[in-house]
Amino acid sequence: MTSVDAPAGHPADRHGRGFSDPQPRATFAEGFALVPMVRLLDHSREATVADVDRALARAPQARTLENFAALLSPSASERLEEMAETSRRLTLARFGRTMHLYVPLYLSNECLTTCVYCGFARELAIARKTLSREETLAEARHLVRQGFRSVLLLTGEHERLTGVDFLEDRLRLLAPELPSLSIEVQVWSEAEYGRLAAAGCEGVVVYQETYHPETYRRLHVAGRKRHYEWRLVGPERAARAGMRRVGIGALLGLHEDWRYDAIAVAAHARFLMRRHWRSQVSVSVPRMRPSPAGWQPEDPVADRQLTQLVCALRLTAADAGIVLSTREPAALRDGLFPIGVTHASAGSHTEPGGYEHPDEATGQFEIADLRSPAEVAERLRSLGYDPVWEDPALVSAGAERHLRPVGAREE
Repeated sequence: MTSVDAPAGHPADRHGRGFSDPQPRATFAEGFALVPMVRLLDHSREATVADVDRALARAPQARTLENFAALLSPSASERLEEMAETSRRLTLARFGRTMHLYVPLYLSNECLTTCVYCGFARELAIARKTLSREETLAEARHLVRQGFRSVLLLTGEHERLTGVDFLEDRLRLLAPELPSLSIEVQVWSEAEYGRLAAAGCEGVVVYQETYHPETYRRLHVAGRKRHYEWRLVGPERAARAGMRRVGIGALLGLHEDWRYDAIAVAAHARFLMRRHWRSQVSVSVPRMRPSPAGWQPEDPVADRQLTQLVCALRLTAADAGIVLSTREPAALRDGLFPIGVTHASAGSHTEPGGYEHPDEATGQFEIADLRSPAEVAERLRSLGYDPVWEDPALVSAGAERHLRPVGAREE
């Protein structure tokens, strides 16, 4: 076993466990230690046509991580059109012809963490900015005028400038303006997430970035983000604190084998959907984009591989939301929208103040889909989908009934 394939001394591979999902454990960190990553990775590279047939023939709720690995294989790539059509039908059955539109709002690019791939890393000589309360309101009202009602708030990792007190203040400031507020910031304790939920936060997004421990340590060299397991269990703390929505993802291209992170994020999503079914679970599939850090993946994830991943996620985690950001080019997004995606950003800026004053600060990474929100919405309509600017399922009286997966149990 090598560290490229799985964490050294991985107990699941040492004891030869099978391909099933991790058995119930107190946290995903404990469950992930039992996922046989080497065997699943081998299967994802070597699955036969018969293995793919078996995976496609199973009912969605019966598919396993072994089936998911088979659907990532070169053999499955030859069946991509069939996978895409099956994924499309399943998405329509689960979510209908709707696409939830959201937008990121960067409150600050100040950061005390060094992630070697990130445009906000503390050593970079970039134009830094933290929005004042007045600037925050101006940005939010700009987005409301464009139609948005669902906004994702982002910051760098700076505990003093953009800590819990700062976030709580900005959430209370924006709550009267926007009905749906989420955060993608540094990870917090359950009590701190509880404070943010009370201030008006409905959702938390935590990218693990990469689930491979050795790669994670190599890429995160300074700051609180170095603590792999603290971040890994962050979504569970958010769910226990009462967040209605919990999002996860891996930054595809950070680890040299994209299938490793694909399998890990699928296992994570299935764990959260079973253990924390009161929260709507979503999975993002971002790829690396050019940034001021200048970091480039050794083996970039191709468009076809990303498409295959979206299909495999839908077929194996049927009730999970799948999020596609403006990191991806317009033509690819238009092709992916009908086959599995449920949430999409539009008209994004990654620099603080970017909607009203785009030249005053440096962005985190480059955007690929430069269309306006109105243009994205019109394209969705032309594809036969309704752009939805709010999330009615979360406020309906029957939300919990619709969110609970088949066979789920409350903890």
